[in-house]
Amino acid sequence: MHVGAVQTVLPEHHYDQGEITEAVVGATAADRRVVERFHSATRVMGRYLALPIETYANLDGFTTANGAYVETALSLGERAVRGALEASGVEASQVDQLVFCSSTGVATPSLDATLAQRLGLRDDVKRVPIFGLGCAAGAAGLSRLHDYLRAWPDQVAVLICVELCSLTAQRDDGSLANLVASGLFGDGAAAAVAVGAYRKAGTRGPDPWGPQVVATRSKLYPGTQRLMGWDVGEHGFRIVLAADLVDHVEATLAGDVAAFLAEHGLSPGEVPSWVCHPGGPKVIETIAKAFALENGELDLTWDSLGRLGNLSSVSVLNVLQQTIERRRPPEGDPGLLLALGPGFSAEMLLLRW
Repeated sequence: MHVGAVQTVLPEHHYDQGEITEAVVGATAADRRVVERFHSATRVMGRYLALPIETYANLDGFTTANGAYVETALSLGERAVRGALEASGVEASQVDQLVFCSSTGVATPSLDATLAQRLGLRDDVKRVPIFGLGCAAGAAGLSRLHDYLRAWPDQVAVLICVELCSLTAQRDDGSLANLVASGLFGDGAAAAVAVGAYRKAGTRGPDPWGPQVVATRSKLYPGTQRLMGWDVGEHGFRIVLAADLVDHVEATLAGDVAAFLAEHGLSPGEVPSWVCHPGGPKVIETIAKAFALENGELDLTWDSLGRLGNLSSVSVLNVLQQTIERRRPPEGDPGLLLALGPGFSAEMLLLRW
């Protein structure tokens, strides 16, 4: 498959990190120095939030927060898909598959049902809602598009990722994990339009096209469920974020990526383009060290983290969009798209520009 276009959409409410820090201190009654230290360590300069920051005090339970999630996610998701369709030159009526990924709110029918009707998609569009993949879902969603378009190479598939992490914040939780999360995660949506090989050959499409997906790999690590995720209860979604997560990444990722690339005749040193999810400073530094990325390969990942925070599944799509628009590799160059998420898991895609 080929990626036609990627579009990121952000809420209208932007706050500097210092403003968010003040709000967290007031909400959790945590020690100001502790919160400031954790928030500063994330290297996030500012974030976009689903709601005005002063209204979060009115979210008095999961029902209220999830209602805000549904309303905002539909608005952002619709705008992201419309933007990606316009940029790719694809009409809404031409979409054959719709994959929807989110881990920060719930709805049944899933939100893709409403989005399909708002967007004017056909009533026979194949919908695939995915919940619970967290930060890995942007990469996993692209892989599922690739699977589908290998079977139906004359068709079009769309991925939507929407994450409103701020609506999961726990006001009564002064734990280390919650304080770190309150300084790291932001809100946003992104959509990607992809076409099969036959469809690309028969259409003009965008100029230039995005990368081709050559191969994908998923890796699930047994016994690591408590590294990252949610504890779900009457309080809603309470963050699980283990202190030794980075140790696991350091111990396993290099070998798994090298094995994946070796199957396609490549080594990490022969891949000049890296589209990596901005999971946090320590994760990015670990990836850079593992693959000796010393020539700015992760600049766009760092840029996304600093400007937007970690947008969970949306972030890797944002980095992909920035790569296409701002630092497009030479034609024919290989690339690797990489994201990590709950499970604990890794998602890898080999790209060809």
